[in-house]
Amino acid sequence: MIRVHQIALPLDHPPEALPKAVAKRLKLPLEALGELQLFRRSVDARHKGAIELVYSIDVPVADEAAVLGKLRRDSRVMATPDPLVRPSIPAPAAYANGQRPRPVVVGAGPCGYFAALFLAQQGYRPLLLERGKPVKQRTADTFGFWKGRLPFNPASNAQFGEGGAGTFSDGKLYSGVKESKRHGRWVLEELVESGANPEILVLNKPHIGTFKLVGVVRQLRQRITDLGGEVRFEHHVTGVELSAGTRQLKALTLATGERIETDAAVFAVGHSSRDTFALLHGQGVAMEPKPFSIGFRIEHPQPLIDQARWGEHAGHPILGAADYKLVHHASNGRSVYSFCMCPGGLVVGATSEEGRVVTNGMSQYSRNERNANSGIVVAITPDDYPGGPLAGVDFQRELESRAFVLGGSNYKAPAQRLADFLAAKPSSDLGSGRPSYAPGVTPTDLSTALPEFAIEAIREALPAFAKQIPGFDHPDAVLTGVETRTSSPLRITRGIDLQSTNTPGLFPAGEGAGFAGGILSAGIDGLRVGEAVARHLSGLLQAQQASQ
Repeated sequence: MIRVHQIALPLDHPPEALPKAVAKRLKLPLEALGELQLFRRSVDARHKGAIELVYSIDVPVADEAAVLGKLRRDSRVMATPDPLVRPSIPAPAAYANGQRPRPVVVGAGPCGYFAALFLAQQGYRPLLLERGKPVKQRTADTFGFWKGRLPFNPASNAQFGEGGAGTFSDGKLYSGVKESKRHGRWVLEELVESGANPEILVLNKPHIGTFKLVGVVRQLRQRITDLGGEVRFEHHVTGVELSAGTRQLKALTLATGERIETDAAVFAVGHSSRDTFALLHGQGVAMEPKPFSIGFRIEHPQPLIDQARWGEHAGHPILGAADYKLVHHASNGRSVYSFCMCPGGLVVGATSEEGRVVTNGMSQYSRNERNANSGIVVAITPDDYPGGPLAGVDFQRELESRAFVLGGSNYKAPAQRLADFLAAKPSSDLGSGRPSYAPGVTPTDLSTALPEFAIEAIREALPAFAKQIPGFDHPDAVLTGVETRTSSPLRITRGIDLQSTNTPGLFPAGEGAGFAGGILSAGIDGLRVGEAVARHLSGLLQAQQASQ
């Protein structure tokens, strides 16, 4: 099998054009090709009048060695890599039959679920603890709050509950993570096995969609329990018990007072588990502040973005709703960039604490809502919030409390017309802008919602972005505040064995621990940590047996 990269064809090419292009690249007659298999498809929209689809194709040929030898100087042609071989670290009998306490995973987001899935597949019977509710009940609580039917629930919301924060963020499955491609493919294959559309294996920027992701999450849970694992909801970890001297993890305690012994616990708690950060910090678990970003969500009519990105091809069914990725380096030294862009989506309430307002974006699989939205955020560092490892949490809380007051102290979010924001004057209305944020917005002045350096940088960036996306600085584009949960404000440090640097048996993982940023990278980290836990438990038992 040979893999051929960078086959570029016009958007509306006929079906027969693809095999002809592959044959031409391989310098073979068409009849010498076997059945083509699509490996990847992306869109090249650099020239709006001539948008192309770019393919990577696997194809069998009769004499593979001869073809590869003839084209050895062509970097676009190579042997198809061997299929994914997943690691096997089977559970020793003491863990498989319950003689030793099962490993615990804290947090049912993508990182926690993939760590638990691997451990279950290996026979370790993991116990997964989630403070929030199952995804069906969590969705009802979250949408009920957004629509004003239910009060805010600090334990069941856009941050806490089965599926993690990514459940209400479009289900985007692309990442800049530079880890092993093996793990990334592995995550995608497991998602497909759990009900995701197989197209995520071939699209360059795949997404599942919020509602479809709900079903995938439930299926992941079922697979874990079918393999001997256990998932418990509304089980909040509030204590960590360590051995004196060695600091070896011994047990976890829950809000109910229950004590759970374990040799290993994965803390995949997400970037909003602030009380857990405080718990671990109070126990002396090593951690440090890290950079993150703050800003607003911006909304434009989706047709404006489609026209800017696709030109005359806007509305083409293959292209769908257009996205964008923007970066500006401001004169004050700050970087401003688009974050978590949601085509045809909604701006939603993402707070996890009472008396605070946080925004995020989400889309359904169809991406057919009225507006496009994205975070427009400014990168900050620990120098902007000096203090200990929890200083970033305090900084976030300050901005979120300020947004709550600016919005009217009723969970409505403060919002402003772009033209008024650039002119530094309050908005009394939002013009033709139709904000999607639920539970609603209050027109106001956002200039006090963020530090002055961030406001200055964003005011400079918005007109600059309009040079790349015509109309991006439309006067009635809507800014909604605040976006503060772009990533964890701290990192729980770990060694090459993926255990805490000073607390053996504790495995910091995923976005909350500072090692991921999104569903795909969190899933990758979960698999890597799951492998590390299995190796640790297997080695721990061997060492104990050798010492007896």
